[in-house]
Amino acid sequence: MKKVIAIDGPSGAGKSTIAKLVAKELNYAYLDTGALYRAVAMGLVRLGMNELSTEDQLLPALKKIKVEFRDGLVLLNGKDVSQEIRSPEAGHYASVFSAKRPVREHLLNIQRDAALYSDLVAEGRDMTTVVFPDAYKKFYLDASVEERSVRRTLELISRGFEVNGDRIRLEIMERDARDSGRDIAPLKKADDAHLLDSSGLSIDEVFLKILAIINEDAHAR
Repeated sequence: MKKVIAIDGPSGAGKSTIAKLVAKELNYAYLDTGALYRAVAMGLVRLGMNELSTEDQLLPALKKIKVEFRDGLVLLNGKDVSQEIRSPEAGHYASVFSAKRPVREHLLNIQRDAALYSDLVAEGRDMTTVVFPDAYKKFYLDASVEERSVRRTLELISRGFEVNGDRIRLEIMERDARDSGRDIAPLKKADDAHLLDSSGLSIDEVFLKILAIINEDAHAR
């Protein structure tokens, strides 16, 4: 396996933006695992799955779903769904289905295989604890619920979605509870991960803090 910089954290903490910047700066590949889960969720919904679907129902449905992350695009059964998966519905079902063992097992090797051929910056919910527990560098990126709600609201508006700020805040709190409370690969900070709270910080400030940590540790070796 090549070098992996793994970044975990809750929805809206800025993981995707920071991961892309770090990957570009270091000339690493970038893996958006949240996008993979959103694509699988979209595929499952299209096959009639929902919150009440059992593992026995999910297993045959997953066999009909092929998700790829290629050249920055997310493909669902060969079709580009990069924009569609950014909807609030896709985010909701990604959180719901990610708590199901068959879904996590379906995507585990797909994620790990991404690090076989190139150095990687991977971000998600369990990159540092489950997918890449031996990552070269680990980070847990967090921010207050209030700040994450504002960021998510502005992001959705920029994508053309009609949103309710209070509803977004409630959805983020519900998702935090699901992600942290699930039995399988819950969202949590790895013991050896660097904790960064991005509340009140600009993207550039967070980016520079992460680079400084990476460079300091590299020089210390």
